[in-house]
This record gives sequence, C-alpha cells and structure tokens, in this order.
Amino acid sequence: MTDQLKKYLFEDRSVRVQAVRLHDTWLAAQENHQYPPAVQRLLGELMAAAALLAANIKFEGSLLLQIQGSGPIALLVVECQSDLSLRATVKIREGHAVPADGNMQSLLNPDGQGRFIVVLDPRRKVPGQQTYQGIVPLEGDTVAQALQHYMKASEQLDTRLWLQADTQYAAGLLVQRLPDQGGAARAESTADTLERAIVLANTLEPDELVRTDIDTLIHRLYWEETLIAFEPIPVRWHCTCTRERVSSMLRTLGEREVQDILAEQGNVRVTCDFCGKPYEFDAVDCSGLFAPAKPMPEQDPPTVH
Repeated sequence: MTDQLKKYLFEDRSVRVQAVRLHDTWLAAQENHQYPPAVQRLLGELMAAAALLAANIKFEGSLLLQIQGSGPIALLVVECQSDLSLRATVKIREGHAVPADGNMQSLLNPDGQGRFIVVLDPRRKVPGQQTYQGIVPLEGDTVAQALQHYMKASEQLDTRLWLQADTQYAAGLLVQRLPDQGGAARAESTADTLERAIVLANTLEPDELVRTDIDTLIHRLYWEETLIAFEPIPVRWHCTCTRERVSSMLRTLGEREVQDILAEQGNVRVTCDFCGKPYEFDAVDCSGLFAPAKPMPEQDPPTVH
C-alpha cells in the first residue's frame, strides 16, 4: 500500500481541501514502540496533521510540530520534510499512568502551562535567514483544536482540521480558505464556499476518516460539488538515524563516560527516540570509537623514465 495525500480545489478556487491517510507510515512509527491507546491516538493525529500542513509550505526543509507539557506525556514531536517523509517520537514520564480515555489537556496540560510549538527549518538557509518558531498556549482538547488555535493566533488562513487515528491508520482532512483576490463580492462568495465545505466535512461519522479510502471519502462529502483534483503525493516514514550518527554522539560523551557505561552494563546500548531501533556497542566497538585515526601510508613518487 502507498500512503498518499490528495489535494482538491473548489471550482471557484477559493477553498482547498486536502486529505491524507497513513497505513504503512503509521505502522512504521509504531513498530518498535508500545504506545498506550491515548498516546497512540494523539501521535497518529499529529502525524496526519503534519503531512497536511507541510504539503502547503513552499520551501525545502522540515516542518516540526511539538506539543509539550507537564502531564503524563512530556512531549509529542512530529517532523515532516518537504517531500512528506515523516518521523515522530513521544516522551512519557516514568511512573505516570496514561488513562485510555485521557485527552490532550489531561495528558499534557494539567497545569495550563503546556505549549504548542511550530518550527519551520529551511534546508538551505540564505544569509541572515533564521529558523521560524511559533509558540502558543496549548488550547483545546484535541490536536485539531490546538492547531486551529495556532493558525488563528498566528494570523494564518482560516483553516479547519479533522483528525483520527487507530492502531492501523492515521488520517486527516483539511479545509482552508485561500487568499482573497477580489472585491467584496469575491470575499462573500469565498465565505459561502468555505462555510459549505466545513458544513459538509462536519457530517463525518466517528472513525469514518480511518475506515474510508480518500477517493470514497471525498466523493461522499462533496459529490454535489465540482472539485479540481491534483496528482496524489506519496507519504512515507523516514528516520535519519544511522550507526555512524550514534557513534558520533557517543564520541561527544567522551571516552571516560562511555567506558563507565561499558563497565556497568557490559555494553553500550542506544535506542533511537524516533524509530526505536537499538544500536549496541561492545568493548571492541567502544575502543574503536576513540582510536586515533591511522595516517595514510606514504606513496613512493612516480618513477620517471
């Protein structure tokens, strides 16, 4: 199965509709983790949201969505590259139970100090260009409500989101007003189109997003509308961890720290926060991390005849 994101425009080109449904990508995100149901739901919704938002950003780089707070869940992070490759991680506080019926506020924001953070990091920065970071209070009981609050607070285009996730699928629908390009009559027409698109999307039944393929879903919602469809965009899981990167991280710890871990545990084990892949280093591996690089052998000068 190929995970995809599909884009549509209403006939008057005033409102865009996007839908994403992840299966292989979502299973890969869970492969080496055992997330409690409430954590699983929030992370899947955040992954679907990241793909929907990244698809509208016209730059080469990464979009990072981060929710942090003081509850049983300390941190939720999803990173989506401009090619719609995703990776994600969760930090759960030790000793904290995660109730299956917990929502975003109870799990992340019991003291009201939680934050929703959006980071845009261009891959190739021009001189003077900075990474963009937007931070707003964590409002709403769902990921969709928190993102809608962020979009409103940051004066983005009027946007509505519907997000769902279960053990097999993470899916989302986005409806967004495009910039007005006309007078009062055009603005009124755009408002009517947006309202109609939202009203129809609000007819979604529980779990319909995750149970229904995108083409069927869009037809059910907007069969009376004329939509302009674009080529689907593939979405995939991609973690950047490698043994070489882990080796570099261990070198930054220093030889003494690594040797102390080795003496205590018998080997050094590092698990990627994102994909959960384990990396193990035994005594020989650890010695090799700090061995001086061998100089290149000198070569005899070429013989001149």
